[in-house]
Amino acid sequence: STCACVEYYGKALESLIKRVKIMSIHGKMKHKRNKIFTEFRRLPGGILVCTDVMARGIDIPEVHWVLQYDPPSSASAFVHRCGRTARIGNVGSALVFLLPMEESYINFLSINQKCPMQEMKPQTNVLDHLPKLKSMALADRAVFEKGMKAFVSYVQAYAKHECNLIFRIKDLDFASLARGFALLKMPKMPELRGKRFPDFTPVTVNTDSISFKDKNREKQRQKKLEEQR
Repeated sequence: STCACVEYYGKALESLIKRVKIMSIHGKMKHKRNKIFTEFRRLPGGILVCTDVMARGIDIPEVHWVLQYDPPSSASAFVHRCGRTARIGNVGSALVFLLPMEESYINFLSINQKCPMQEMKPQTNVLDHLPKLKSMALADRAVFEKGMKAFVSYVQAYAKHECNLIFRIKDLDFASLARGFALLKMPKMPELRGKRFPDFTPVTVNTDSISFKDKNREKQRQKKLEEQR
């Protein structure tokens, strides 16, 4: 749903999925977008992590799966997203992830877009990748900050969802969401002010001590910290 989520999950997938080309694209990559898109079209296989900037008006041959991690803010965008696969007589699949409290979105799409859907049962024996993502965040401040920004942007995007009768921010389980983003601590943001999260356990490490792997960025950070002191 957001550029920050694309940045974070793109980085995560690069680490978690080996021997597969992972590429990311979003609206803030103004000069890079065409280059990334062209390169991805030429690949024999791969994964493209993207925002709705790629939902319509583009043609990528032989897309087998469109995975919609976040339900789109508009119903028409759902159909456009699905339309990236099964083009020109080919067969493809599209999957959208929904929480139990969001399931009425299925009926909404059926009525609004004449788009019938089938439930796909959750996969069994899935691997837990969250400890690895946490380790990545502890080892590199860039990953830690990307995760925090992604979480904040996700919550803000959820609050602005077009179908706010279905996607209600007051129903969100922030603790579970933060665990799903492999956060080391809860961020400070207006939507969380005054709330307690007993189901979320922050790391015991002082996150200010996490440094950037990029030596130049770390040098700049240390300089700012010194100025603040």
